Amino acid sequence: MGPLAGLRIVELAGIGAGPHCAMMLSDMGADVVRVDRLAASGLGVPIDVKFDLLLRGRRSLAIDLKSEAGRDTVLRMIDQADAVIESFRPGVVERMGLGPDVCLSRNPKLVFGRLTGWGQDGPYAQMAGHDINYIALSGVLHAIGSREGPPVPPLNLVGDFGGGAVYCAFGIVSALLHAQRTGQGQVVDAAMVDGAAALLTMVVGFRRGGIWSSQRGDNIVDGGAPYYAAYETSDRKFVSIGAMEDKFYELLLLKLGLEHDSNMRPHTDRSRWDYQRERFKACFLARSRDEWCALLEGTDTCFAPVLTIDEASKHAHLKARQTYIDFNGVNQPAANPRFSATKPTPSVPPAALGQHSREVLADWGIAPETIDQLCRSSVVFQVTQPPLIIKT
Repeated sequence: MGPLAGLRIVELAGIGAGPHCAMMLSDMGADVVRVDRLAASGLGVPIDVKFDLLLRGRRSLAIDLKSEAGRDTVLRMIDQADAVIESFRPGVVERMGLGPDVCLSRNPKLVFGRLTGWGQDGPYAQMAGHDINYIALSGVLHAIGSREGPPVPPLNLVGDFGGGAVYCAFGIVSALLHAQRTGQGQVVDAAMVDGAAALLTMVVGFRRGGIWSSQRGDNIVDGGAPYYAAYETSDRKFVSIGAMEDKFYELLLLKLGLEHDSNMRPHTDRSRWDYQRERFKACFLARSRDEWCALLEGTDTCFAPVLTIDEASKHAHLKARQTYIDFNGVNQPAANPRFSATKPTPSVPPAALGQHSREVLADWGIAPETIDQLCRSSVVFQVTQPPLIIKT
């Protein structure tokens, strides 16, 4: 059981960052129920539910939130909940009759987590957007990419997941601690644009202090510095080095046979970076990735091979730490972080829409005859043949 065991959370199902936030909380042991609309919308990318990994850890209740009976049923659940997660545009849940004012008036200790791209207010609040837009406005995207090319999206890790889901989960847990101490619930306004900016804090400090160039690919951790970069190997794979400190850099030069080249020092002299980069390029191209691993792994050269997703799960270090696990027949990232006294773990596999509707309603105190009526009137959908679950 994870450290959040005993908490009950209602997730008003959305896409992307919202499910990731809910997955994080369920991984930590919270009982999170995914409230799916009957006409749920996705990303437009068809995928077998078994592989829709962001859905793991939660049971699915499919219910018509446009109906009075459906809305009232969800409100009865929220009355008993510790927290709510929603990731719609501002005003959507209010129009559903499930806004924070309604919910907090019924359950004053409730934490109402709101996760959006632009935030609950501001000129952009009602605009559609995606991760690339949020990190563009926050200043993050401009800083990522090569000197010669356009900005490069770092997948959707910084806006959706780092700046959105992680900060929202942190905000919800923080507000839950406050509610336990004071009995006072509150609204958490987590915006991906805000979270992305917060992740940029160190770089902003460097820029304000005059040690960070606004030129992309010209700084110590953006690929500009030759000692903090990825290099191609003879087998057309890549390795990474991050030898920023003097002692690590000197060891790297020794291992690469460059210790006698005076132009490789000092590595803080930007005027020598182009030369140093070319020397590193030529050096790493002389051997395969595996050969470099044999030479540099286990040393303080700040080295690691650049692995594909498939390769990563098989690497000895990640296997030793069980960073990837097999769950429901699918190899996937494990719950994170680790705890000494409680063990977070996925509880249930990704659920099909409406797979647990009757079970959830019964667990949350809805009378059997009421459940029957909700199903007969098509307010609640219960899938009749849930997908085959393979437990490993």
